[in-house]
Amino acid sequence: MQGMSERQYAAHVGLSRGAIQKAKAAERLVLYPDGSINAAASDARRAETTDPSKTRKPPAPKLKPVSEAAVAAVGDTLREQGLAVPAVGGGTTFLQAKTANEVLKAQERRIRLQKLKGELIERARALALVFRLAREERDAWVNWPARAAALMAAELSASCSEATGQQIAVEPAAMQKVLEKHVRAHLDELAEVRPDFR
Repeated sequence: MQGMSERQYAAHVGLSRGAIQKAKAAERLVLYPDGSINAAASDARRAETTDPSKTRKPPAPKLKPVSEAAVAAVGDTLREQGLAVPAVGGGTTFLQAKTANEVLKAQERRIRLQKLKGELIERARALALVFRLAREERDAWVNWPARAAALMAAELSASCSEATGQQIAVEPAAMQKVLEKHVRAHLDELAEVRPDFR
């Protein structure tokens, strides 16, 4: 075989094999005696006989613009790892973006593994647990004066009586009222504390 096959010529000119067969049937291609295609002569004949308005122009490469946020994220990821960061406004190379992508994939896999091992829990679950524990602690403190007031009143009465030599009685209800006042004031102070979950 001297020239190209239909398939080879189609690849050479960037057309389908069907389009080459049509051009062959319309005698717009130059063939060798064995039926193979003379590429150089066929290119010239096709250029002469093809209407320029009907030719397809190769599509311009479609380059998507990359947002500044993406470039900044690449820079941040590389900086965290102690790698070279692209200059401001200088653009990011493909290698830098690929490196940042691989670093992020590795970090994501590490986090997934830590979750599987039970070393990490979801933020919402942690917040719910902290809230529940704080509420239980608050309830325990609110109920504490009622339980402790009578015991404290008895102990204070006994120690005051020993010190003065006279019978002094501290009322449990008065003791409970004072304790509740101070416990509530303390709980109000704690209510102002806002944890910073960053």
